[in-house]
Amino acid sequence: QLPLVESGGGSVQPGGSLRLSCAASGFSLNHYQIGWFRQAPGKERERVSCLSTGARRTDYADSVLGRFIISRDTAKNTVYLQMNNLKPEDTAVYYCAATGPSTLPCTSSKKPDYWGQGTQVTVSS
Repeated sequence: QLPLVESGGGSVQPGGSLRLSCAASGFSLNHYQIGWFRQAPGKERERVSCLSTGARRTDYADSVLGRFIISRDTAKNTVYLQMNNLKPEDTAVYYCAATGPSTLPCTSSKKPDYWGQGTQVTVSS
């Protein structure tokens, strides 16, 4: 079983919403900093949000600030990305990643320990 599995992607019209889930198995997300990344065709992968549980900090890319919200459910060992007011430029494959330890600040460039397989988000009219 994969250590991280994303779900919740799909196709929506501009202005719509989606909630992505990132479920972990075999380890506790409480011990890791969690990031959501995306990669559009022909573009580099970019991080859109970060949750540093130990540091109690969240971070967002300017392009999604005010529209996306990262959260976690400790009991379900799952992190979410609520995406509102979606725009065509949000179209990409979205990945979650876990980087230890949980106190790692969102400014760190440390490579993740785990990656998910990705989920496609398409925003189009």
